[in-house]
Amino acid sequence: MTQLLPHKIDVETRDDGTLILTSQYPVDPVVKNTGVWLHDWAEKTPEAIFLAEKSGDNWREISFAESLSTVRAMAQGLLDMGLKPGDRMMVLSGNSVDHGLIMLAAQYIGVIGVPVAEQYSLIPEARDRLLYIAEKTRPSALFVSDASLYGPAIADPAVAEIPVIASDPEGAPRIVTAVADLAAATPGNAVDAAYAEIGPDTLAKILFTSGSTSQPKGVCTTQRMMCVNQAQLAGCLPLLKAKPPKITDWLPWNHVFGGSHNFNMALANGGSMYIDDGKPVKGLFDKTLDSLRTHPGNLSFNVPVGWSLLVSAMKQDAGLRKAFFEQVEMLFYAGAALPQDIWDGLKELSIEERGEMPFMTSSWGMTETAPATLIVHEMIDKSGVIGVPVPGARIKLVPEDENRFELRVAGDNIMTAYFEDPGKTADAFDDEGFLITGDAVKFFQPNRREAGLLFDGRITEDFKLMTGTWVRAAALREKALLALGPLVQDVLVIGQSRSDIGVLVFPSAAQMREDWSRDGDLITESAYLDQIKTKLADLNSGAAGSSTRLARAVILADPPSVKDHEITAKGNLNVSRVLANRAAAVDRLYDDADAAIVKG
Repeated sequence: MTQLLPHKIDVETRDDGTLILTSQYPVDPVVKNTGVWLHDWAEKTPEAIFLAEKSGDNWREISFAESLSTVRAMAQGLLDMGLKPGDRMMVLSGNSVDHGLIMLAAQYIGVIGVPVAEQYSLIPEARDRLLYIAEKTRPSALFVSDASLYGPAIADPAVAEIPVIASDPEGAPRIVTAVADLAAATPGNAVDAAYAEIGPDTLAKILFTSGSTSQPKGVCTTQRMMCVNQAQLAGCLPLLKAKPPKITDWLPWNHVFGGSHNFNMALANGGSMYIDDGKPVKGLFDKTLDSLRTHPGNLSFNVPVGWSLLVSAMKQDAGLRKAFFEQVEMLFYAGAALPQDIWDGLKELSIEERGEMPFMTSSWGMTETAPATLIVHEMIDKSGVIGVPVPGARIKLVPEDENRFELRVAGDNIMTAYFEDPGKTADAFDDEGFLITGDAVKFFQPNRREAGLLFDGRITEDFKLMTGTWVRAAALREKALLALGPLVQDVLVIGQSRSDIGVLVFPSAAQMREDWSRDGDLITESAYLDQIKTKLADLNSGAAGSSTRLARAVILADPPSVKDHEITAKGNLNVSRVLANRAAAVDRLYDDADAAIVKG
């Protein structure tokens, strides 16, 4: 059984009802920069695999010793190109060995990495985000994996003067520098001098938020934030120190979960990061299954939809199930609440295969928090719990009502500024220096606070019906997703200033059929609508009143659009964009005479 630490927290209660939560566990020793980890493991376990990726039918595997040597050479190559500490390097591509090494090379000499979602480059209609970030950060270099594939993006007039580095330079629309040439440089005194200056306050990278309500904000991510957060995680997860982690992962490195949490977890603990070239979407998930069969790992991270697809696949494939559960010690979900039936499905399959359930956990964090600030680190059997403070973090709970609190956080893993945006930076913190997250939480067990917190929605997404009744939209959305299960991909709960609550339904791709009947932008297939109606009726049977009753729904014919920014880089719905783009569907939802409405 995996060694776990029980939750132990201190709770300070203020006169106004505000609570301050802290962990009783100490923070593990903190290194001054990510290069320390690389040097450390290159000395201790030089032949151990650090990074790996698919290469034809095989895997390209890079050891810690080779990684350090290549990072130092690339760092010299960047200096030879004219980059200097404080300059920015934009990364346009998805995860790859070269992506990981060149980001570490930049951090090694103080060049600031700016990884962006690859769809901003590959989808012409989404390129406005790429150009906005380029204009904001003014990069001195761009990195792409494939100069031909990313050719249209690097040929855009707005970035055409910025030097490009490419893993595969063939077919480039303009002159580029090959990664192989960069890695052939001989590191000299300039590299050592630059590395000697990299300290906790050095800016390592700028991570851009999803921009769900406005243009993305650039989160200044320092070496301290990343290094402290790994020490915080190690302080409450003994398994990280007991055995080097092996992680097979698809989560994108432009996002804090994949690029800071998971990537650095492998690096900090002498582990291996096997890059999964699949995703939990139709047409790509088979690649994920292939990766997991050959390199399943002992830590496994995913979003709820990924776990759902994996449970379905393992029910049909005994070999996959055996490979996956053979060595795994920790299952981790984030990004949204995991439906309890998926949790139970994983438990059932694991017990069938090995007689016990691995440690199942989740956490809470934001791009601004590096990210893990709350985490579950004791065994539980309930989805939706986001845990207790990591060591060294301070959690402020400002009461909204008797059981609900606004979540604010402080600690060395929290950002101090948005990039070149003093106004938004000032608005982000309260008068005590706590980051205002906009999230709401409640205690999992009010009489046992150390059991942890439950996420209870975004305060900014709550709304009032025309009666003045408040609706907790995020919490109700999670209930709807659980009730509707595999019928839907996602739902949007709305009703601001309306008489009742409505739901915009994105049907599951597995359910959709080309011959389904539709009326304009809505699905009218009677068999599917009847299933939705039955599920909503079951959900509404336990509704306490208008604030929890889903009175009506319509089924959207088209999935969330990446090019129209309806879905963020991390896969979440962009509420404001969906509502703006689908205003006609919202009008139909509240037209009682429309035959496409499902009455709840």
